[in-house]
Amino acid sequence: MLQAILQHTKDFITRAPKEDRKQYGQFFTSDRTAQYMAQMFHFDLSKPEIKLLDAGAGTGILSAAAVWSLMQRGYKGKIHLVCYENDTKVIPILINNLDYMHEHANLTYRVLTENYITTQPFAENGLFDSPEHKFDYIIGNPPYLKLSKDAPEALHMPQVCYGAPNLYFLFWAMAINNLNENGELVYIVPRSWTSGAYFERFREYLFAHTTIQSVHLFVSRDKVFSEESVLQETMIIKVKKTLQQPKTIDISSCSTADFSDLTHFQVPYSTVVAQNHYVFLPTNNDEAEVLARVNGLTDTLKTLKVPMHTGLVVDFREREVLKDEAEPEIETYPLFYSSHIGKDGQVIWPVGKSGEYIHTDRSGLLQSNSNYIFVKRFTSKEEPRRLQCGVYLSSRYPKYKYISTQNKINFIECPSLDILYGVYALLNSTLYDRYYRILNGSTQVNSTEVNAMPIPPASTVSKIGAELSGKPLTTAYCDQIVEKWI
Repeated sequence: MLQAILQHTKDFITRAPKEDRKQYGQFFTSDRTAQYMAQMFHFDLSKPEIKLLDAGAGTGILSAAAVWSLMQRGYKGKIHLVCYENDTKVIPILINNLDYMHEHANLTYRVLTENYITTQPFAENGLFDSPEHKFDYIIGNPPYLKLSKDAPEALHMPQVCYGAPNLYFLFWAMAINNLNENGELVYIVPRSWTSGAYFERFREYLFAHTTIQSVHLFVSRDKVFSEESVLQETMIIKVKKTLQQPKTIDISSCSTADFSDLTHFQVPYSTVVAQNHYVFLPTNNDEAEVLARVNGLTDTLKTLKVPMHTGLVVDFREREVLKDEAEPEIETYPLFYSSHIGKDGQVIWPVGKSGEYIHTDRSGLLQSNSNYIFVKRFTSKEEPRRLQCGVYLSSRYPKYKYISTQNKINFIECPSLDILYGVYALLNSTLYDRYYRILNGSTQVNSTEVNAMPIPPASTVSKIGAELSGKPLTTAYCDQIVEKWI
């Protein structure tokens, strides 16, 4: 049954151009991934009837995997399946596949072609809940599609939206709304929801209604949707409609498309879900120890009043005020790029780069010539460090009242040299680089996330800085000092 439906899907992918499917955010799940997702459910086989939902069903691969898993476990009751799908090109294939499933299982089904989000109520208080919108188990590969903040789906679910949302987490939030108490949901989703302000409202909704039970991580990005050439950081997550937290969360991982190198790792719930509702996904004991050490601290850059900010200048929009060299007849100021952050904490300027100077009196493009830590916003996946920092000292450039920063670096202004060197030592340490990698699977350093990272109190940061001052700014030396204090 599953193989027949998979073949129908491959035939559809061959016929349907990827550009056509992208307008729906459509990426089809492989058969092995679908089977693994279905196996994550703890089905209650004593129920006389099981209600199953697959929203954004596509050709029905995930539905078939869930039904197949129920049959493999010996389920004798009735299965009622509801599928949402509004792509008119794929609906005939979906119905054909569901008919095929009906012939091989004790299954009834409905295909709903309306908008999954806007055609049903979304309310936290449950006043508008109806049995037809409630399910025991939900499986899904929700569409990955960025929406405008005034899209109908975004306006329908303001409780979980911040700015312009992505359709995948609106599907996820609505599915939580559709779950029966103690019901289970297994979704394959991007990793981006685990941190940051953009998804904060969604995470609050998620943890107000469910608990995480297990997570699967894909070590290699190109193995998830092998037919689709998708490189998005992706994960499978299972949540349960209950506020009773399990003691541990099972985190599995693999780097192969057939799950042949599958590993499992049990992690305390509080290690994965932090108090600020950021979600951390360690894959071994060493990473769990990193989280335990850092998450035990209670201060942040914000509480120390030295928050990280993003650089001020979007250079391609401000070409008219950029200069390649200082001009004697006009006042110019240094403009710092990520390329000015050198090895071992050095900030080197100028280096003969175009647009290294800025001539403007617009306050929004200038900052005081103070002491800063500069941090690259973007690094490549292959680079050994995600947090790449440099120390900028105003005393090296005394003739300038102002400087500026391009928006591909972040900056932290520090009131004292001890705080500056202390914060630098933390960010430049192996401990915090590993912590940030566990927190964020992307290659972008997000200031909101860095500002939320736990750090020692100001007195300890100052002592760390005093110890580093005048010493080499290497990671090895930072590690020696940080290990003594954390």
